[in-house]
Amino acid sequence: VQLVESGGGLVQPGESLRLSCVGSGPIFTTTEMGWYRQAPGKQRELVAKLTSRGISSYADSVKGRFTISRGSTQNTVYLDMNSLKPEDTAVYYCHLEDVDYSDDVQEYWGQGTQVTVSA
Repeated sequence: VQLVESGGGLVQPGESLRLSCVGSGPIFTTTEMGWYRQAPGKQRELVAKLTSRGISSYADSVKGRFTISRGSTQNTVYLDMNSLKPEDTAVYYCHLEDVDYSDDVQEYWGQGTQVTVSA
């Protein structure tokens, strides 16, 4: 299974970015996709996630500014980030949770995409 992220970059405070993630390979049943981030010297944290039933959840720090959505292609997820702040600077990782035919949960991660917010 491979998760490929795109859309990171350098923006100024207040600007917007859209991250994309496409999953491919032997994915059985995706139960959840989401985005995590890790800033230098900090632990990886949840940014937003979306279940297969369409239920989304967000970190308090991004509520009202970020929106997670599902793409029309299977195993595709987007993160629209508005009103970006310098504290949003981090490497953003796509995450996918898969339940296989044995009901075992498998987790997969993308390689990460850098988002830098700086004046």
